[in-house]
Amino acid sequence: MTFDTLLGALVNRSIISPEQASQLSTNEGGQRYKLERKRGITPGRGTIDDISPAEVLASFEIGMSDGSTLTEDRIMAVIAAEAGLSFFKIDPLKLEPELITNTLSRAFARRNRLLAVDTRKGVLRVATDNPHNLEAFESVKQRFGGPVEIVVSAKSDILRCIREVYGFRSTLKAAEQDLSASRDISNLEQLFKLKSFDEIESTDQHIVNAVDYLLHYALDQRASDIHVEPKREQARIRIRIDGVLHTTNRMPMVVHRAMVSRIKTMSRLDIAEKRRPQDGRLKMTRGDVEVELRVSTMPVAFGEKCVIRVFDPMVLLQDLDGLGMEGRDLDLIRSFIGQPNGLLLVTGPTGSGKTTTLYSALQVLATDHVNVATIEDPIEMVVEEFNQTSVNPRAGISFATALRTLLRQDPDVIMVGEIRDAETAEQAIQAALTGHLVLATLHTNDSATAITRLIDLGVEPFLVASTLSGVIAQRLVRKVCEECRTPSRLTTEQMLALGIPVPDDGPPPELPVVHGKGCVQCRGTGLRGRLGVFEVLRMDPRLQKLVIGRASAQEILKLGRQDGLVTLREAAIQKLAAGVTSFDEVLRVTAELT
Repeated sequence: MTFDTLLGALVNRSIISPEQASQLSTNEGGQRYKLERKRGITPGRGTIDDISPAEVLASFEIGMSDGSTLTEDRIMAVIAAEAGLSFFKIDPLKLEPELITNTLSRAFARRNRLLAVDTRKGVLRVATDNPHNLEAFESVKQRFGGPVEIVVSAKSDILRCIREVYGFRSTLKAAEQDLSASRDISNLEQLFKLKSFDEIESTDQHIVNAVDYLLHYALDQRASDIHVEPKREQARIRIRIDGVLHTTNRMPMVVHRAMVSRIKTMSRLDIAEKRRPQDGRLKMTRGDVEVELRVSTMPVAFGEKCVIRVFDPMVLLQDLDGLGMEGRDLDLIRSFIGQPNGLLLVTGPTGSGKTTTLYSALQVLATDHVNVATIEDPIEMVVEEFNQTSVNPRAGISFATALRTLLRQDPDVIMVGEIRDAETAEQAIQAALTGHLVLATLHTNDSATAITRLIDLGVEPFLVASTLSGVIAQRLVRKVCEECRTPSRLTTEQMLALGIPVPDDGPPPELPVVHGKGCVQCRGTGLRGRLGVFEVLRMDPRLQKLVIGRASAQEILKLGRQDGLVTLREAAIQKLAAGVTSFDEVLRVTAELT
């Protein structure tokens, strides 16, 4: 389909106006030239990398009447409808690598931009971006020997999956053959540049390539963790996305051992030591972006398991107003970190986003005139503007001893990774008393309990009252997917479950909300991405009196509510009412707070 034919189809379906079509047709040549220069494509070569009319049209980023953008997927859906076929959005996590590589050769699939996506009741479903490539479809039917259903997908999705699936599978097979011949593939890099797909395909270092493919794939999928797990007969690879694990690949055990060794050498771990846990880290560059990776290995029943945690600076270092804080909470937090001294606590369970909040606050404070120092276990992500120290018990460096030394390093702002014991609590209080701004984390469920926890650790109540500026309690809720969000309303049972009052007589209140139906973009969950919900408690003279009198957490919370405190459950309900998250997610995240 030519560019002008495609424009005509969009006009006929009232997706764009005739005036827009005319302007787009006029600007096509210039836009195509810009894309070719950006991608380094030589015009007129007639290769598979040539830019398609749909790609050119999508690059204009045309705004639609519903506030969305005319994407390549929406354009391909029109092309599919014109050809009488179905549009299919490819979900990389649901692809079957063995089906793909066993059905079509890599060269044939790449040359014709075809991808075997699944089989249903004996029918092979094949994705293409060119519904008129009849000769290639006939070849697929002959190769498969059964019925074939052709569906239309975006060219960029098809080519990316071909690179990832065929590339990763071929490197695993080649690595298995090479390892059978006892070939040495060790590499002692710690800071390394992740190769592009073209660079990966031009070399035969198979295990190195397999690890690079795995890291590319994990980053593309917004993964926070990568699990490489040995099993009885095969090893399994899983990645965690928005808090949920997904199985993506399996590989022979001989390749698993070599892959773990490659990851260990990259992170400066002892590859000969397989009987005890090890921890390491490395920094990886991907294009212009640097990403921190933390590596942990542990012996398990069938070998050595390796987990890679991904620390993306785009996630860990954000503006405070991008974390999900609003109004009173945001103003209070800015006032806390704007003070020259005092103690600010951030509380919540593991995985609730405490580190992101602290790093974001420290980023605001870290200037040429301020000495920001941190004590962490371990250092989550190396930030050049901070002076970061890692806890090392074997070397005699605990939170308390490091904090005692740090006070002789002329700090202005101190971040303590976690207050675990009485000594660390006492040192943090003393640092705040002597003119330093101290930020620390504490494991409690809510803000009021954090105060009583400090006192339980042995800190005198009058010291807590005089040094504590405030407490931030937080959780992470998953956001409703923008692609499949659907209006809905809370039922009476749901409102009662959330603690929303419902009148005994008369009709229940109408509370409009949204939920996700589930689509490829969110992998059928209806949720995509995460956002923080916060409960912020401010220390004021009235609260100081309560603390000195050893008041309970319930009394502290009651006074905080009078000061305008919004509880975590209420903050999550506000996000629900604003159409940001779903009922089930609010209930899941705040269940222990009722």
